[in-house]
Amino acid sequence: MELPKGKESTQELLDAQTHIWNHIFKFINTMSLKCAIQLDIPNIIHKHGKPMTLTELTDALLIGKTKSQYVSCLMRLLVHSNFFIKANRVPRLNHLFNEAMASDSGLVHLVLLKNSKQLFGGFESLVDVGGGTGAMTRAISEAFPEPKCTVLDLPHVVAGLKGTENLSFLEGDMFEAIPHADVVLLKWILHDWNDEDSVRILKKCKDAISNKKDKGGKVIIIDMILNNHGGGDKVIEDQLFYGMAMMAYVDGKERTEEEWAKLFFYAGFSSYKIALELGVRSLIEVYP
Repeated sequence: MELPKGKESTQELLDAQTHIWNHIFKFINTMSLKCAIQLDIPNIIHKHGKPMTLTELTDALLIGKTKSQYVSCLMRLLVHSNFFIKANRVPRLNHLFNEAMASDSGLVHLVLLKNSKQLFGGFESLVDVGGGTGAMTRAISEAFPEPKCTVLDLPHVVAGLKGTENLSFLEGDMFEAIPHADVVLLKWILHDWNDEDSVRILKKCKDAISNKKDKGGKVIIIDMILNNHGGGDKVIEDQLFYGMAMMAYVDGKERTEEEWAKLFFYAGFSSYKIALELGVRSLIEVYP
């Protein structure tokens, strides 16, 4: 084969070869992501709660020592493909994620506060589990200045956040303990977790409101209910997209009403009701 003359023509050939190779080996991205999911890498890193070194990750994986040398190669590709990020980018990602959640909360709380007396009236305390920077809880605390409101989240999420007279931020882990309250709020939390972990979280929620039963203690869940046809085909399509995303990225799932009910009863709750529809999501009240 005769090479074309000129530096630019040669570079075009090299670029074309790179382009072809990129398409030929594109399937490796999908295979690598599947491998990461099978090894439970997203869940391991998520449960670690902070940036994880390669050595820590390798030690946590259920693989033989002979295969551990390949973990670095796998993670380099997954980082390059933006499925994972390096630790010096975590603060920026954390900031962007919190901004996105706060923006979403801004939309949701506008709808909720229209029904605020029905949902939040008459309580003395509320804990927003995994509430991030507190946008949702801040709106509730402003609408109801008397109750004590608390945002519970991981240390790196609530670090440096300042509360008000009736709003505070608490470092903690929902798998370990949730403070006692009249109302426990779980906004877009449980779809991140599989059924076993979701039941563990719900049991901690039940413990938190167990001594409030006579005072109307409840858990408020804002999440999707699959096969909810109230919003039309676009809502159903969005729910299906989210279902695939949760399964692929965080070992979570979106659930039908029947699947939600099973979780509630497995966790020891006696009843629930779907109180509101919020676009692709719903608001569910769960009672001990």
